[in-house]
Amino acid sequence: MKIAYLTAGAAGMFCGSCLHDNALAKAMLRLGHDCILVPVYTPIRTDNEDVSIDRVFMGGINVYLQQKLPWLSYLPNWLDGFLNQPWLITPLTKNAGKTSPSLLGALSISMLKGTEGRQRKEFRRLLDWLDRDIQPDVLIFTNLLIGGAIPDVKKHSHAKVFVTLQGDDIFLDSLPTKYRDKAIELMQKLVPLVDGFLIHSNDYANRMRSMLKIPTNKIHVVPLGIDVADLGNTPQSDRDPNSFSLGYLARMAPEKGLHRLVDAFIAIAHNPSAEHVKLKMAGWMGPQHAEFWAEQKSKLTNAGLNDRWEYVGSIDRKDKAKFLNSIDLFCVPTTYAEPKGLFLLEAIAAGVPYVQPDHGAFPELHQRLLNVSDEHSMGRLFRADSMEDLCAKLLESIHAKLRTSTVDPFILEEIGIAKHAQRVLDVLAKKT
Repeated sequence: MKIAYLTAGAAGMFCGSCLHDNALAKAMLRLGHDCILVPVYTPIRTDNEDVSIDRVFMGGINVYLQQKLPWLSYLPNWLDGFLNQPWLITPLTKNAGKTSPSLLGALSISMLKGTEGRQRKEFRRLLDWLDRDIQPDVLIFTNLLIGGAIPDVKKHSHAKVFVTLQGDDIFLDSLPTKYRDKAIELMQKLVPLVDGFLIHSNDYANRMRSMLKIPTNKIHVVPLGIDVADLGNTPQSDRDPNSFSLGYLARMAPEKGLHRLVDAFIAIAHNPSAEHVKLKMAGWMGPQHAEFWAEQKSKLTNAGLNDRWEYVGSIDRKDKAKFLNSIDLFCVPTTYAEPKGLFLLEAIAAGVPYVQPDHGAFPELHQRLLNVSDEHSMGRLFRADSMEDLCAKLLESIHAKLRTSTVDPFILEEIGIAKHAQRVLDVLAKKT
């Protein structure tokens, strides 16, 4: 099967969708399929071998400039081709997180219009390349927000079109209402042209079915998988048996609930059963969240806990394995209903017990483990709206000391990328 997989770069940050798309494409290649991972907007950033092509379509610089100054769509091909160079896009888009919601809203509307929008030249370049050089059997879009090309694909190609839904609503909810409503309307118009939607949890499938009016027969819930090769059953670093690290590994952002974990840590830090506990954090922090991070540090300082927390920054794959093997309990108490929970699977693969909110994908991930291994009891869920329950579950887990260096091999197989890739391929094969 020849698969063209369009993945949206995230302006230089480690992004769960990029990590998933890259790992899935690599697994498909290993399984003997011709999968071409195609970056759009910006080059992707992964913590493992990057299998994407060294080319960017609908490059962020051109997309932005053509939105602000529509006459730039008439630039000669050699010039806007130059502006699509990966080495140029990466440094110039590193502060994309500061882009105003209004501009993002207008840009999203234009992109959803495809060749009818201001970025028509970018779409035509992508469509010509797919038709001339690739001619895929299947085209996968990493989200529907980049699906403006779908109508032209369906007109001029026999390729089946699939869309992965893994956070579209989170972006939409960040837009001003008038842009959000218009974007949803345009996305709903694309739904009849899509052959299938790949979604990682029933919870998110139900929400997106309602939002986008997706027919039930087009929804395929495919449990998430990750590359566990260097995370599962790896030797732990030597640690003081009397110490205990509460770990956080995700974007340093409000939506990931960092502030909730900081508040919970402050609340339990002087409890007799938690006086030895330290808070250890890692993850990418965008410039738009600098003030938010300063607030968290200030709270920890005012609580007299400066010697009991550590932030190790944004980490690569090697350091991620080291980080996960250095902590005893994992918690990313997201404020929104997480659609996939990739970071939780990474902690599970490393044998780290977890405390997660009982919303989004987390209850389903929790149940998957119980279905595979009846003896697996490393995880606890807390009531998502209760700080009191979060603190109680943290204290219970600290007392239980469930940290292990040996993970059930059936669990590693269940959450592994190979099984996930085969499940995705099975869906694609049924439709092709």
